[in-house]
Amino acid sequence: MTKATPATSRDSSNASNVSAESDDRDATQAGLITPVIRALKLLRFVADGGSTANMSEVGRRIGVNRVTVMRLLATLEHEGVLEPLPHGGHRLGLGFLTLSAAALAGEDHLATARRVLTRVTSETGLSSYLTVLDGTQVRYLLCETPALPLVSNIRAGSRVTAHLTAPGRSLLAHLSPERRRALLGPEPLAAATAQSARTYAALDAQLARDRETGCAWSQDGFEAGIDACAAAVLDAQGRPLAALSVAGPRSLVGTDTLSRERTAAVVKSGAADLTVLLADAPAFLAAAERA
Repeated sequence: MTKATPATSRDSSNASNVSAESDDRDATQAGLITPVIRALKLLRFVADGGSTANMSEVGRRIGVNRVTVMRLLATLEHEGVLEPLPHGGHRLGLGFLTLSAAALAGEDHLATARRVLTRVTSETGLSSYLTVLDGTQVRYLLCETPALPLVSNIRAGSRVTAHLTAPGRSLLAHLSPERRRALLGPEPLAAATAQSARTYAALDAQLARDRETGCAWSQDGFEAGIDACAAAVLDAQGRPLAALSVAGPRSLVGTDTLSRERTAAVVKSGAADLTVLLADAPAFLAAAERA
């Protein structure tokens, strides 16, 4: 009987090579430049907090071999895109940071946010919105719609009682119960449909589920036949700054688990991007007030 042996570093390297070769074939077929794709994967890895101290592990994570990781790091260091840390590893370099700052310098916060909404709408085929809390309501700052017949009454500038909408719930979920009660007032809470929470016990349970999943889903929650998914955009202290949401008819949103997970993933990814892009909260809020 042959004794099983644990996977070796050679096994891991071979797996990385196979993954890299597959990526290379896909990139070649699409007319893409493979080394650029690899460099961007490495940059995203570092930007997400990944350590480059163990190059074999980096290679495994981004799907390339150790030698390629070494060459990518050397090249990106040379260009100032990455810089080495005193005790090993790398961080984003000043060259990258100044390039990013220059790219954003000519845009205001709402213009930057609209670019994220455009991407979200393109990936989901649904209308996307950026909202902020405004007293007891959410105010819709931006709206990006697909090339489809209009299915929702929500427009940029619309105001709706916060707890009745998916974006409102995603924002309320990050407030304390005391703050929510101060905002929304005494029971019974306002209702739009039979699904609307009329008590704080029901609302708190709903918001707890929203926090657990990282997004808020609404089915016929405000408009009949319209489903929505929203995720909060947080400031540096973890406080709700805005919400990104998508909405559309159930026939487009889909009722199967896989479709809804894909939609939720796009919304949460967009909200995470906005958390970075709108990190300068005072400037964003000032832009929101002018909108």
